[in-house]
Order: sequence, then structure tokens, then C-alpha cells
Amino acid sequence: MPPLPLDGLVVVSCEQAVAAPLATRHLADLGARVIKVERPGGGDFARGYDRTVRGMSSHFVWLNRSKESIALDLKDPAGVETVLRLLERADVFVQNFAPGAAERLGLGAAALRARFPRLVTCSISGYGASGPFRDAKAYDLLIQSEAGLVSITGTEEAPAKAGIPAADIGAGMYAFSGILAALYERDRTGVGTEVEISLFDSLTEWMGYPLYYAEYGGTPPRRTGTSHAAIAPYGTFAAGDGTEVVLSIQNEREWVAFCTDVLRTPELAVDPRFATGAGRVAEREALQAAIDAVLSTLKGEEFLDRLAGARIAHARQRELADVLTHPQLSARDRWTEVDSPVGPLRALRPPITLPGRPARMGAVPEVGEHTDAILAWLGDRG
Repeated sequence: MPPLPLDGLVVVSCEQAVAAPLATRHLADLGARVIKVERPGGGDFARGYDRTVRGMSSHFVWLNRSKESIALDLKDPAGVETVLRLLERADVFVQNFAPGAAERLGLGAAALRARFPRLVTCSISGYGASGPFRDAKAYDLLIQSEAGLVSITGTEEAPAKAGIPAADIGAGMYAFSGILAALYERDRTGVGTEVEISLFDSLTEWMGYPLYYAEYGGTPPRRTGTSHAAIAPYGTFAAGDGTEVVLSIQNEREWVAFCTDVLRTPELAVDPRFATGAGRVAEREALQAAIDAVLSTLKGEEFLDRLAGARIAHARQRELADVLTHPQLSARDRWTEVDSPVGPLRALRPPITLPGRPARMGAVPEVGEHTDAILAWLGDRG
């Protein structure tokens, strides 16, 4: 197999749950050797989130392929000493301990980089290393709530959390990119640095548009389901046979084409109520009623054909079962297999594509599966 960009890079990670494992899995996908430090016995507590993947956790399978697992008791000084010996050979150390725990173990960023100047350290926490929320519990739903995401998600009647762990994913991706930036800097300076990521900072960054909207508009964006607070028509519309299609009309040219070529009611395009984007938002209910009156007479395929012919942005509102067989994934060979303790499992290839160099798609490890081999690498055993 051709070399990958991070071949030869050694990453040691004391990680749990989602954010840190997502960051290190992306590093592993690109060729890094990721040594995952787990508790003896149960390991990463994400292993127990569910048992839907032939007895394994769906979260764990998603986040931990291509890693080596070493079981170490970090309450035992010998376990910490083994981590330090690993870090002698490592390029990157990632941890998402509770605030202050790394320092108490002697694994804090300042101490490690004083001992290993080339080491890049990445600390992931809920709210950061300072401030009044420093020690607060930081599960994904709690961060979504504190960052305001829940307040703008859902319907007018009820807020909702995002259906994926948005705060964890955001933090994991910022950790991944931050580590790569730090490694690039180390190539120029010869010195490692500390990367600090918090779930709260990550998600409030993603909340940029709603925050600006609220600060300068005076009110927050409305909760509008699949609709949009500032654009109309936008969201889910149903044809007469129940086929659900998501539309996004972004400019006046598209609005005219939608009225003329899809709805075939050109008079709607010049209706003064709907002549501007702001007007369509203000008259959303009347607009919805006018559109629904036409769509109720169409079958789904005819509706989709008209949208495609008019080059109107649209998508099918698919269920997860549909996504598993999505023609775009099949056509681009996005599915492959990874090995695991329960046998081969279907897995999506990572979104970073390097032509001619397929991503590393190694096995999902069992707890401590590689302990003996890693200790042997360190010289502890034969």
C-alpha cells in the first residue's frame, strides 16, 4: 500500500467517549499509529453505550478502528510510568481526563513538554481549563443546551437536541486540525506545543450565525423544524402521494424558476407579498399554503423531475435505511469493511480522500488486545 501522510507518527491517547477518539481515529485513518490507553476490564466507557453492532457499541465501532489498545491502571504509578515510556517515543499525546486529572497524574501539558520538548499535547475538556464552568459535567446534551443549540433546534412548539453528538464531533474535529497545525509548526521550529480544545468553545463557534443574528437582529432565529428562519421557501414539502422533498430557494432567479417551471403558476412570482426574500419570510404561512395547493396535485416523481429540470436545489428527505443504500455512496465506493472482535463490519471510508492512497481501515480492538505487543516494543517483554 502506498504511504499515507502520517505514516510513522506515534500518537498516545488517554481517551474516552467521542471527542478525543474521533480526533485520533482521523489521525489513524491517515496512517498514524494510535495507541489507545484503556482501563483494565471495561476499557473506554463508550464500549458500553449500546450493543447494537453484534454485541458491540455503535459509538465505539465508529470511533476506534485502526487503533492499538493497551490496558493500564493509571491509579497505579507503574501504569503512569508506562505511559511516560510510551511518550518517549510519541509525537502526540491526547487526553480528555476530567479537569486537573492529567496534572495530578504527572501527565499535564507543561510537565510533559518540559520533559519531551518535541511532543505535541492536546487536551480536550468540556469548558476549558479555567472559568466558572471549568469543573462542570460536560455531556454532549449539556453542552448543546449551554451553547444555545437546543434553543434553535426543533419546532416552534418544542426545542430539540441535535440527533448526533454535535459538541463532541465539533471538538474532535478541532482537535484533529489543531494537532495537524501543531505538527506543521514543529516541522519548522523543532518544538512541540500545547493544543487546548473545549466542547463549549467548539460548539459556540458553530453557533456563529445564530449568535450574530440574535445580537444584531434583536431576536434569536425562530425554531422552524426543517425550515429556515431567514429564507423561504426552505425546508420539507410533500407531494400529493406523500413523497417528502427538501427545497432551498436561495435567490430571486431560483424563485422565479420555481414558480414558473415547477409550480407552473408564474403569477405567484410577481405576487407583491412574495416579491422579495424578506417578504416570503414574513408571509411564510400564505406562501406555504400556495405551494401546497399545487404540490397536492403532483406525484413525487413528477415533482422531482420538475425540480431537476428547473435546476432548483432539492434533496430527498431520507430515512437512515435509505442512506445505507444511498446510490451516491455506492457509486463512489464509499463502503468498505473493517475487522473487529465480532467479525467483519461494514464501514464508511473517511471523507478525506487521497487519490491512489486508500485510508487505513484497520480493525476495531478489544480492550487491552495489544498490551503485550506494546510492552514488548518498549522492551518490557521478550
